[in-house]
Amino acid sequence: MLVSTSPLPSASQAQADRAGHTLEQFLAGVEARAFRFAELALRQRDDALDAVQDAMLKMLAYRQHPPEEWPPLFWSILRNRITDMQRRGLFRLRWLLPGSSDRDGETIDWADDASPDPSRQHDGHEAWTRIADALRVLPARQREAFTLRVLEELAVADTARIMGCSEGSVKTHLSRARAALQAQLEDFR
Repeated sequence: MLVSTSPLPSASQAQADRAGHTLEQFLAGVEARAFRFAELALRQRDDALDAVQDAMLKMLAYRQHPPEEWPPLFWSILRNRITDMQRRGLFRLRWLLPGSSDRDGETIDWADDASPDPSRQHDGHEAWTRIADALRVLPARQREAFTLRVLEELAVADTARIMGCSEGSVKTHLSRARAALQAQLEDFR
């Protein structure tokens, strides 16, 4: 093993450190959305946490990639992990409803609105509940297309690469998802 005697890190080490810090910021920024995405797909809080953690750990291997490649790469990794977990049967088919509890008996808080205004907090909770319920009944491909294109604001090409389909399929899935969501949420406006 070679030991550097230089007190200052090399330029490549400094660049790697900056990239690592930026990757940490990226992961911190995407964590909550990724968890909700995984939770909708897996329908189990603990499995969703595991999937997101696994995806984040795998992202560490890509810290040298340019930051603009991280979002589609991360979502591809997460989607593959979710698919693996579903195939292996590591999740229970149980709908997580607002106010229900997870495996440990803890109440699941669907709204992250820390507003002191109870009315506003209730409205946020109700809105998230309605949207989550509407997303839950969508077919998986439509839910993925909607989440990646609308919520994550990824490009059609990146979404197609993540989903493993053509750009035309992404557009079709997204169009159908929007129509279904609009029909389901019509009375909520």
